[in-house]
Amino acid sequence: MTAIPGPKSQELLARKEAAVPPGIGTTLPVFITRAGGGVVQDADGNSLIDFGSGIAVTSVGNAAPKVVERVQKQVADFTHTCFMVTPYESYVQVCEKLNELTPGDHEKRTFLVNSGAEAVENAVKIARHATGRQAVVVFDHGYHGRTLLTMTLTAKNMPYKHKFGPFAPEVYRVPLAYPFRWPSGPENCAEEAAEQAIDMITKQIGAENVAAVVIEPIAGEGGFIEPAKGFLPRVAEFCRANGIVFVADEVQTGFARTGTLFACEDEGVVPDIITTAKGIAGGLPLAAVTGRAEIMDQVHAGGLGGTYGGNPLACEAALGVLETIEEEDLVARARRIGDIMLPRLRSLQERFDIIGDVRGRGAMIAIELVEPGTKEPNPAAVQAVVKRCHAEGLLVLTAGTYGNVLRFLPPLVMPEHLLEEGLGILEKAIAEL
Repeated sequence: MTAIPGPKSQELLARKEAAVPPGIGTTLPVFITRAGGGVVQDADGNSLIDFGSGIAVTSVGNAAPKVVERVQKQVADFTHTCFMVTPYESYVQVCEKLNELTPGDHEKRTFLVNSGAEAVENAVKIARHATGRQAVVVFDHGYHGRTLLTMTLTAKNMPYKHKFGPFAPEVYRVPLAYPFRWPSGPENCAEEAAEQAIDMITKQIGAENVAAVVIEPIAGEGGFIEPAKGFLPRVAEFCRANGIVFVADEVQTGFARTGTLFACEDEGVVPDIITTAKGIAGGLPLAAVTGRAEIMDQVHAGGLGGTYGGNPLACEAALGVLETIEEEDLVARARRIGDIMLPRLRSLQERFDIIGDVRGRGAMIAIELVEPGTKEPNPAAVQAVVKRCHAEGLLVLTAGTYGNVLRFLPPLVMPEHLLEEGLGILEKAIAEL
């Protein structure tokens, strides 16, 4: 309807700049008034196809009927009591569902917090308490949050860590199996990366000193890096053999996003603790820590908690999300999205040598842009493509340690004709570049 951003969004942007610090960045400065079904509508009446889902949050849509219905009923009953003061059933129901649905048939416990970063931080706390050890191992290209500890766990300096130190102690980083960029080629990646990581842990830290290994089954902000097959099981096996708590950060990958309910399931990896957030509650702030009962039960009473953790509105939303995923078979829908996107993107890769890699699973897909004929990262090309896409009505997000990855996270409920239309806009943008 207008240029992007339109006049009303520009007015609101001026107000934002006067009221909000510039540290809160904005991917696309249009102000949204309505959203749903894979489309966001801005204050100027522009409709944009949404390939971001609020960074993998609105997987069931921006206003899924079951989520809306449950939240509306709950808000009329009560909005808060604090579960640590007077509990309520919906919190327990969410925990029961996560204990049932997360990988593994062992006895589990779950508790609820507000954000992915808070979940990861609590997972580390629990692992340290249960093992009596202090060291935490994380991986290149990983992202785990913006609190002091999770910022320390995160690999990328700019914008997440720059000038925010000093950082938390006893955090160690080892290589990730990144097939596209592994020096000796993708065929050697899993074995060599696992050997290097285990060797560094053994020699530089001492396995007996490690409380937890924390890893994303697919690295999110790092560029949707799917570790080479065999890498995750090998790391998990090493952890089991050495009494190390294996923590899967499924904040971005969870709740059907990758074509399985949780990304760990792709290789049959069963984590000791799994952290979830983002897609868990359809846009309401909620996150969870789910782990083996023998680990979770060791923390003393009062050692875990928070004022808003497991807010009743968010719990009802989460129950609505889980109902929607099951009833609409969104796990299969995610796989279908991947079946549509990956061949289209690989066809583009054959035509344009600026696309170095196409990767991902389900509805968590990315392309890595490079200088033609090389593997040199090309962040300028990413920004140019993003600008063209936004101008044509397609909301896309960037990622990657080198700033050269376009990531695609369409809602799992997006109609196929919109998915195809969005891919057409992307194809045009790359062709023009």
